[in-house]
Amino acid sequence: MKHFTVAIIGSGPSGASTAFHLGKHGIDTVMIEKETLPRYKTCGGGFVNRGKKHMPFDITEVVEREFCKVDTYFNNHEKCYYSHKKEPIITMIMRDAFDNLIVEKAKEFGVTLLENHKLLHIDFVDEKAILKTSQGDISSDFVIAADGVLSQTAKMAGWQKDTRKLIPALEYEVEVSKEDFERLSKNVRFDIDAVPYGYAWCFPKKNHLSLGVLTTKKGKINLKEYYKKYLKTLGIEEIIKEDAHGFQIPVKPRTDGFVKNNVFLIGDAAGFAEPITAEGISNAILSGKYAAEAIIESKLNRNLAENIYIEKLNIKLLYELKSGALLAKFFYHNNPVRIYLLNKYGQLFNDIMVDVLHGDRGFPKNIPEKLKAKIKEKIF
Repeated sequence: MKHFTVAIIGSGPSGASTAFHLGKHGIDTVMIEKETLPRYKTCGGGFVNRGKKHMPFDITEVVEREFCKVDTYFNNHEKCYYSHKKEPIITMIMRDAFDNLIVEKAKEFGVTLLENHKLLHIDFVDEKAILKTSQGDISSDFVIAADGVLSQTAKMAGWQKDTRKLIPALEYEVEVSKEDFERLSKNVRFDIDAVPYGYAWCFPKKNHLSLGVLTTKKGKINLKEYYKKYLKTLGIEEIIKEDAHGFQIPVKPRTDGFVKNNVFLIGDAAGFAEPITAEGISNAILSGKYAAEAIIESKLNRNLAENIYIEKLNIKLLYELKSGALLAKFFYHNNPVRIYLLNKYGQLFNDIMVDVLHGDRGFPKNIPEKLKAKIKEKIF
């Protein structure tokens, strides 16, 4: 049975980034992937500059388009705000090419990739993990669960109850007429309120559009119908080709810890998607980097690595997710208070949000107090 210091389950941005940093420091690492790479991955593919700043290498070869301006619409075009940056705010990628690029960079540092290996079970013996896969057993000192929102690794490792908040989304890869593509490919846009308690998006790729809808509201909602309405909003009458993909996004982290035994949760498996835009790539990459650093800095001491990882998460990522969740409640509830605040501070809010996406600032602290102060302005 082959032994590795670290076994990473999943080869998306979180897992591949972890592997890259571990491999760079000479730590014997294996990525266990159930499919053959490159593989399609459901995702809007909008990689914000905040996450791009954490990339340790250039990704130009997989960039489809870049945008230095974001258009945000509210109340069915009743309000619209535009924010600009000199550098791209959002970089458009296709996840098959993007994920595979990070994997190939990790392999350059000696990381092993095992494709078509489905994880079936985990046993813990003498402080080691025995990973039973569809193609044989592997042992490791550390396990990184990077297998996304449905993470079977987390369930096998003891996270039986899912304490994350999961929201539904539909994403469509859409080919439209030449005229419509020319018209819609100039801007990236978010349409808040196009879906109750959520938004729709239009992300232009190299030769097609990524269109999608999501809601933060619990309960059943017919996202397909809101997608059809959004097509009318965009003025799209002819669709040449359309591929639909449904998925869930974890916009609230787990409340029962991120480490059990020697298994570390990162990315969507941990619930680290940003709550307002539901963008998950940036925090997936960041949490993978944190996990790798924790293992490296601990000098392979399991208990110390756990403490370092949690400490790194608490410095910024977890408090920002909490702040973002509070802002999301305000952002997606179309009530008189939000209408008042948007009328008076809408452009400022949009600029702040773009600053966050661009990585120029984090989510503000003391959000409840700041919102209360603005509300008092209306009352008094």
